Amino acid sequence: MTRIPLPDDLAAALAATPGLERAYVVGGTLRDRLLGIDSKDVDIEVYGLSLDELARRLAVAGKVDLVGRSFGIVKWTLPSGSTYDVSIPRRDSKIGIGHRGFEVEFDPEMAPRDAAARRDFTINALMQDLATGELLDFFGGREDLERRVLRHVGPAFVEDPLRVLRAMQFVARFDLTVAPETLALCRDMAGAFGELSPERVREEWFKWAAEATVPSRGLRFLADCGWLEHFPEIVALTTTPQDPEWHPEGDVFVHTGHCLDRLVELAEWRAADRESRIVYALAVLAHDFGKPETTQRELKRGVMRIVSPGHEPAGVARAEDFLARIDAPQAIVRRVGPLVREHLVGMQEMTPRAVRRLARRLAPENIEGLALVMTADAMGRPPLPAVVPPHVTALLEAAHREQVAAAAPVPLMLGRHLVELGLPPGPAIGALLERVYDAQLDGAFTDLAGARAWLLAHDDGELDGEARQRLADRVAAGG
Repeated sequence: MTRIPLPDDLAAALAATPGLERAYVVGGTLRDRLLGIDSKDVDIEVYGLSLDELARRLAVAGKVDLVGRSFGIVKWTLPSGSTYDVSIPRRDSKIGIGHRGFEVEFDPEMAPRDAAARRDFTINALMQDLATGELLDFFGGREDLERRVLRHVGPAFVEDPLRVLRAMQFVARFDLTVAPETLALCRDMAGAFGELSPERVREEWFKWAAEATVPSRGLRFLADCGWLEHFPEIVALTTTPQDPEWHPEGDVFVHTGHCLDRLVELAEWRAADRESRIVYALAVLAHDFGKPETTQRELKRGVMRIVSPGHEPAGVARAEDFLARIDAPQAIVRRVGPLVREHLVGMQEMTPRAVRRLARRLAPENIEGLALVMTADAMGRPPLPAVVPPHVTALLEAAHREQVAAAAPVPLMLGRHLVELGLPPGPAIGALLERVYDAQLDGAFTDLAGARAWLLAHDDGELDGEARQRLADRVAAGG
């Protein structure tokens, strides 16, 4: 194996730092490089020095921060502004419940093999000597990577149940198959899910949502090892049938997996920022969460069909339940909900007014994001063709014509315009602005002058005499 190329600033800083003769690149950087993935994160592990001595030496070439002292980690910020984690070897012993229930013992003289043994999976236990370029592979991680197998390192794996969710996102990100013995171990650990904080669970789901190349693999792994039961909104999909004419691929769980796999293939998803990739993946995951409670059999034209009327609004509540369980921030929740609610919109031709109102209902999300969810939904029905449906193309074209594809129309009349008329700030102004904005969405006017004229003509008594006169004067003066 060739030497892992280091960022120029890191290579120069290491060369300028004395006493790092026994330093190794560790962890995900090596895994990613072997998979042909460009990785900017580089973690260094240094042997033969105490944590304080390591910090003193690193301070020669950069700023050190010991925020990770309890785990033997120094945050090293170089003059370029780049920050790297530099650590010393440690032993972790479980003494209690949860991620804080570990006793950490630092051992700068630990053998590299013993240090690698504390890692979760063989593919993450690789090390490379910075001085010689030698790859240290004590547990067959390189072969596992070549065979696309995810295997735990050793018996200490069971000490942290979060490793099961790490397995979920790893198999989805790198298209891996879990070794049978690791799958069995994960199954045995299902009862330890309650030890995990929602924050730690969220981070693994977010890595899955932002970086997966085959998201369905992660979901299938959770089902195979019994961990899907901890996410009732998803497990309910596995027993919910679909009409075979529209969904020949199978039940709602199978359909959702296909949709997710198609989503991450879309160029627009790949080009999106990380938060947006998370939002769209979670929206596709949740888009049919409402089907388990709304699915029924119905006789139509003499044929018994499976239908799910009203599953879109029902799905919003279930999506919010799931997102609350993993402690998703409100910035994510506010974007996912509208996408779930509106994912069947536009099946018939939409008027400009309807498109503008859709853009408003989606806020803070937008029609471009909705189009990704709708496209993934349509493509997740093999053996039906995986193509962008015409109604999505038509919706996007209409949204661009109305200039609302990326955001809802900006309100033309604002609170300050009403305060200028002498109205006191408060709820009454908000209600009035809402009514004016509704008229704007209906196409009643296209500029502020038109908004003022409309308000003057449609005042329902919200304006007192003085405010109404000021408004009339503004309109008479041309806006």
